[in-house]
Amino acid sequence: MQKIIRSNFFIKLRHWEYWPFGIIQAPIILMWVWYALKERSLFYFSASNPSILTGGMMGESKYDILRRIPDSVKPKTVLVKLPASLPRVIDLLNEQGFSFPVIFKPDLGERGWMVRRIYNEADVEKYLSEIKIDFLIQEFIDSPLEFGVFYIRFPSMPNGFVNSITGKEFLFVTGDGKKTIQELILEKDRAKIHGETLMKKYAGRLNEILAPGERLELVSIGNHCLGTMFLNKNHLITPTLSATFDSISKQLDGFYFGRFDIRCNSVEDLENGNIKIMELNGCGAEPSHIYQPGSSLFAGVKALIVYWQNMYRVSRENHERGVPYLSFKEGKEIYYRFKKLSSGS
Repeated sequence: MQKIIRSNFFIKLRHWEYWPFGIIQAPIILMWVWYALKERSLFYFSASNPSILTGGMMGESKYDILRRIPDSVKPKTVLVKLPASLPRVIDLLNEQGFSFPVIFKPDLGERGWMVRRIYNEADVEKYLSEIKIDFLIQEFIDSPLEFGVFYIRFPSMPNGFVNSITGKEFLFVTGDGKKTIQELILEKDRAKIHGETLMKKYAGRLNEILAPGERLELVSIGNHCLGTMFLNKNHLITPTLSATFDSISKQLDGFYFGRFDIRCNSVEDLENGNIKIMELNGCGAEPSHIYQPGSSLFAGVKALIVYWQNMYRVSRENHERGVPYLSFKEGKEIYYRFKKLSSGS
């Protein structure tokens, strides 16, 4: 019985944060349909961020968005177009002054797909053998804190505000001087779910015993699908913090609605803008604080309803100011192109 209760299926069943994306979003589909009927456009959300393809719902280039962000608040980032050989990528790393480790991530993609920390030439070679689309090389920022900060500015209002902050705790295990790394992985629900991947990653260390209190970070990419714990940090929202992100956002022409994924050294640095923006996601992002373990499904759905209400208002106000909605033909072409590229076919 214990084996059944601790199976991956029942672990996920007990925690709605692991439920399939479609189930969580099902109640929201009705809102999307209603708003689409009102605006006579399935892709009305494209007007939420006029400077980003589809408003950031799908198919947008991460590199194109990052290029608009001031250099002072972003890591060094370059775009690698395929095909690319190992010597060419190594030369590019040297030419641009990168040093290992670095971050590789696809220019198109979502939910942590193919985002990796690269430590050496062997990692570069392996990544090149797997990636099928253009990708980014990004400077690794070794700051201890990572947050997702959701920002909104209604076009009719002079200033925007932050309405969601998500703290990220990377997947880890802590030694007790007795259990092996494999045993520690299997006894921790959040790690066990990713057991197959972790067993491969730590194949050479599975029988190693960590000292009491020794912490091993299993995954260093801040994505929920890779095991990162999302924590509600909305108590950190202050007028100063909202003003900070309002100032940054206003430097990005045509951006009104989305989430900054950032790293920083302290909460004070977050509030005052001493940050590095790893990625900026448009209207396809979520107020990810809802996935804190133990949070109610009702509260999560309620937050998503507010999110879609705000997205609609931003899109509608921009449309009233002359921003066109994406046509059905254009939207369909972008969708199929995005699916084709992100699948590597």
